Amino acid sequence: MSELRTEDLPTSAEHAESAPLARPQTSATSQTKPSEPSSATGQRLRRGLFLLLPIALLACGALYVLGGQVISTDNAYIQADRVGVSTDVAGIVESIEVTDNQLVSKGQVLFRLRPKPFQIALDSAEAQLGEVRNQLENLKASYVQALAEITQAQSEIPYYETNVIRLEKLLGVSAVSRTQYDDARHLLKAAQQKVAVAKAQAQTTLAQLGGSIDLPLEQQPAYMQAQARVDEAARNLKNSVVVAPFAGIVTNVDALATGAYLQPPQSGFSLVSTEHIWVAASPKETELTHMQPGQPVEISVDTYPGVTWHGTVESISPASSSSFSLLPAQNTTGNWVKVVQRIPVRISIDDAAGKPPLRHGMSVEADVDTGHARGMPELFSGLFVSRAQAHE
Repeated sequence: MSELRTEDLPTSAEHAESAPLARPQTSATSQTKPSEPSSATGQRLRRGLFLLLPIALLACGALYVLGGQVISTDNAYIQADRVGVSTDVAGIVESIEVTDNQLVSKGQVLFRLRPKPFQIALDSAEAQLGEVRNQLENLKASYVQALAEITQAQSEIPYYETNVIRLEKLLGVSAVSRTQYDDARHLLKAAQQKVAVAKAQAQTTLAQLGGSIDLPLEQQPAYMQAQARVDEAARNLKNSVVVAPFAGIVTNVDALATGAYLQPPQSGFSLVSTEHIWVAASPKETELTHMQPGQPVEISVDTYPGVTWHGTVESISPASSSSFSLLPAQNTTGNWVKVVQRIPVRISIDDAAGKPPLRHGMSVEADVDTGHARGMPELFSGLFVSRAQAHE
């Protein structure tokens, strides 16, 4: 047997240093085992994401193809009938019956002019009408008198004719003088002229009566002219009291004061309707491809968030907004820059009752449902059409 040497035995220090070397190996082995499930989960997650990506792309493509039915524009404002309240007669304001921003009904008195000048003009016209009536009655009486004179003159003519014939025979036998015969002929001619004068006078009177004595006074030209003056004076008196032409809210009433002289076409203040209200939208011309009258519209007013009105496309303007400007663009001269035009669209409001009040000039957003989807882009649709034609 070989002899054991102490040099070959490890010392305690070496044994202490070599012992810890094996422990990290066991700990490393124990740490790698839990990491295996986490790596598998990550792989499954990545695999799921790769599967969801085409689905998401298909969903986005479907939304694009099937979308685009609703055309939205925020270039839209509430509009209402509005008028500058005035009158067509001149006068001094006597009283103002309303206050600023007051709600008024149709026919309600807004302000009055001093009625005295208009009443005087009406009384004068009525008096003139009465005078014309009396003149027409006198003309009728004159015509009747002229007819009577004609009848009387015609009845005397046969007597004078007979007398002339008798005196002419007596003159032939020298039973009467020549003077007596000439006087008889003169009386005959005077009677004939009297009939002619009476007839001419009757014709003149008849012409003044409108050509017929049986025509009622109300249809006589002179009477109708005088009656027109009365009607005009009565109209002026009526128009001195200014009433609301429609229901609405009066504004800028403070611009008119009692004692002010108002003459047409000067307006006293403004009246804005509360009944006839619509939306005036101006979408881009590129958004009108499938927009037509009668399509439904959802209306959102900036003043009332969360409240929705419903309306209908009432009409589309035949020209752009810039076409009605004072100085329209002259694209044939100078440097030309293409600008997308705005086309006015009128939208009626169908359910304004029972909702917050809408005021003229409010900003709104209108969403028009055209019912026409965007469809596939021309590149892909043309590709599909060409393939289909190739298969055929």
